[in-house]
Amino acid sequence: MSTEWNVIGYVISSTYRLSVLRQLTDREATPTQLASTISTSTTHVSRALRQLREQGLVMLAVPDDRTKNRAYELTDRGRSVWETIDSTGLSV
Repeated sequence: MSTEWNVIGYVISSTYRLSVLRQLTDREATPTQLASTISTSTTHVSRALRQLREQGLVMLAVPDDRTKNRAYELTDRGRSVWETIDSTGLSV
């Protein structure tokens, strides 16, 4: 199994990670915005963002030293992983 399929399996094994990745395909967003959009707690979203960031799938869209309104966006790798998830029907 390739590394990307391992990452895809990691993403789809969590509804939070999957939902956050899906929401970031359209636009950058803060954890609060994401939590509101997917109807979950900011704690779950923040954890999912940290995990996705560790995998190189999302990154901060603002400077690292900014402490308020920290928006996140997909990396190129994150976009590629999402496209594979979506095109293979794994995003359900």
